[in-house]
Amino acid sequence: MSTAPAPSSAQPSLARTLRLPSLVLFGLAYMTPLIVLGIFGVVAETTGGASASAYLVALVAMLFTASSYGRMAAAYPVAGSAYTYVRRTIDPRVGFLVGWAVLLDYLFLPMVIWLIGAAYLEAQFPGVPGWVWILGFIIVTTLLNILGIKVADRTNYILMAFQVLVIVVFVGLSIGSVVAHRGAGGLISAGPFVNPTATFQGVTAGAAIAAYSFLGFDAVTTFTEETIEPRKTVPRAILLIALIGGVIFILVSYTTQLVHPGGQFHDASSAAFDIAITIGGNVFGSIFIAGLVVAQFASGLAAQASAARLMFAMGRDGALPRKVFGEISRRFRSPVVNLMIIGVVGLVAMFLDVATSTSFINFGAFVAFTMVNVSVIVYYFRQRREGHRHNAIIYVVLPAIGAIVTGYLLTRLDINAIVLGLSWLVIGVIVLAFVTKGFRQLPPEIAYDEADAETADETRQAAPAPAAAPAATEAAPAPARE
Repeated sequence: MSTAPAPSSAQPSLARTLRLPSLVLFGLAYMTPLIVLGIFGVVAETTGGASASAYLVALVAMLFTASSYGRMAAAYPVAGSAYTYVRRTIDPRVGFLVGWAVLLDYLFLPMVIWLIGAAYLEAQFPGVPGWVWILGFIIVTTLLNILGIKVADRTNYILMAFQVLVIVVFVGLSIGSVVAHRGAGGLISAGPFVNPTATFQGVTAGAAIAAYSFLGFDAVTTFTEETIEPRKTVPRAILLIALIGGVIFILVSYTTQLVHPGGQFHDASSAAFDIAITIGGNVFGSIFIAGLVVAQFASGLAAQASAARLMFAMGRDGALPRKVFGEISRRFRSPVVNLMIIGVVGLVAMFLDVATSTSFINFGAFVAFTMVNVSVIVYYFRQRREGHRHNAIIYVVLPAIGAIVTGYLLTRLDINAIVLGLSWLVIGVIVLAFVTKGFRQLPPEIAYDEADAETADETRQAAPAPAAAPAATEAAPAPARE
């Protein structure tokens, strides 16, 4: 399968303006850092009060995986992420199934976002049933997306600033509360990491849930065409986003766990709201709820829009039925059917809790993370057979550790999530058999834009080009291949 692009003059290209700070900021905004408080109670309950340990384990797993994403982003500077990396290194059919698993994330992510927001609104307004809030989120976000409303990057930055402000105030009030009740010495404790009620099984199960907070650290791969020196900048951004996000999550969970040791809560789904009132009173509790709900609403709006457009891309290219998923409304110029499907899927939130629903999301994520790690190893040996040498520590040892850790965390998910995920993969195999005429043909490839080779070379003038590299975008860091 040739991936050489058409000449640059024959295809449009995006302006390369994004540098490392912009990419990192976007990635952190996409992760929604405030979500660490949104699921704090669930993680603390699962770990027996060792939420900081769960985030530490999740961070280690994400750093190994982020390194692998960085390697693949440099080798294949395209927007397809895990789907493309697995397709091009292992096999198009396996890549299709990985993309199918990731689609599970996209379908359920808006549902989880709406469920978390509804849980906190229900805690603030106990007289209103949770399903009312869920239905409200679905109706409003679906209507806005059908009308074509888009959240601008500037809005994301403002939202990010507001989230950081709420987090800083929350951590500050938590520290003040601990000092007031236990003195300055109370700030130093191993309890949030290790305590009598915490077990290894509980911590790893909590880490499997905590990984939900990291989802989106690889989102910056979609900005390859707009990034200056993408093969160098994007991998750095991915690692920094995972690292900075992980540090924030560990710090917030640590200080919050100091205020409320252990994992017993009246309602784990909205535990941070009760803690916010404890440390800051009703006024801060209201500010906290407002910040969380606004963040969840904006995140849900973007998640639903992204999922609908991924389904449209798969329908347009024949990976899903074109007449259903590959259509755009002539009136609204948006994928209305896909948006409605996601809204209907969101109704399932009425029958789930936060822990189970986040596990649904993480099933697809861990499948993708594990396979991206494996892709780096396969890429290393393929390049080696072609005479290109890479660092075995970076391309074999680190990805192998990442694959083992993420694979193990996959087994620690909620059993319902595993059953659903495996069932989804079985459906994917059936779909794959249909679109490949009984596996006799290669599956259709979703059309992601590749970074233009010539433009990329111009942005890497300081770097020496391989002597015999052909004009293909798969070239860096090693020469391209078919």
